[in-house]
Amino acid sequence: TEEKLGQAEKTELDAHLENLLSKAECTKLWTEKIMKQTEVLLQPNPNARIEEFVYEKLDRKAPSRMNNPELLGQYMIDAGNEFGPGTAYGNALIKCGETQKRIGTADRELIQTSAINFLTPLRNFIEGDYKTITKERKLLQNKRLDLDAAKTRLKKAKVAEARAASEQEVRITQSEFDRQAEITRLLLEGISSTHAHHLRCLNDFVEAQMTYYAQCYQYMLDLQKQLGSFPSTFLSNNNQSSSTPVQSISTPSVLASASASLPSVSNSVVTSGISELKSSSGSRKARVLYDYDAANSSELSLLADEVITVYSILGMDSDWLMGERGNQKGKVPITYLELLN
Repeated sequence: TEEKLGQAEKTELDAHLENLLSKAECTKLWTEKIMKQTEVLLQPNPNARIEEFVYEKLDRKAPSRMNNPELLGQYMIDAGNEFGPGTAYGNALIKCGETQKRIGTADRELIQTSAINFLTPLRNFIEGDYKTITKERKLLQNKRLDLDAAKTRLKKAKVAEARAASEQEVRITQSEFDRQAEITRLLLEGISSTHAHHLRCLNDFVEAQMTYYAQCYQYMLDLQKQLGSFPSTFLSNNNQSSSTPVQSISTPSVLASASASLPSVSNSVVTSGISELKSSSGSRKARVLYDYDAANSSELSLLADEVITVYSILGMDSDWLMGERGNQKGKVPITYLELLN
């Protein structure tokens, strides 16, 4: 109180110890923020995070439930089976659902790996090392107050005996203060090794994310090929990427080159081929990308990989062409076809 009112002198800590204290506070502050935001990233649902926290404190395992990609995947699969696996839409829904469930599994692996290799070490620092530092820092504060109180009594001592006793008290409290300052300093100097440890944990987290995104990219690339919703000129540009295992595309340079190999030129090439066909009165051969069930008698059912003849007629919808297979004839959707040279 006398310090706050300016009626007593305060023993200042040395500059090195003050810097160490400041570094420790800064480390604690940003570690908490990074840890909490990582938890939000891995589990966006606050209710689920609270539930996991409660089960963790009770030392019980949280009930297993589907995550969002797995739930969406299950809905798609159920819808596809309801619409009919033999129909184009039903078949596509089932394939999409299976891919979503694979992404959900990869998501679980990311959460588990990140929790073990990244979140747990950060939490151990906040709940362990930093608590010890805080405890020793409070002891140091108490020792400093004892020392300053002894110094004040020494200044006020009038009688020789009282002065001698006060000097003895100052020596003792000074020694205790110096000892506690040394203990606190040694603990605080460990923050540098904490940073080095957290750096290794950060690398593990980045590697886990890299593996997760590489898996998701591979799964979606495979799904595109299964659906055949992109022209084969697009797929041929990415044959190397699509046939590469997940491990080989998990490097940033390869992922960057893979994403760079998705130009809009391939789409424009196919679009221009369709436009030429529509503007002419000729016909072209086309390969069917995947099965199509005719919705009515005016359409032609298709089988994947078969080759048919296609042409345009005046007034036809821009998304359709006329298709011929022997004596059979009917409308076919453009997105199911690959024009051949």
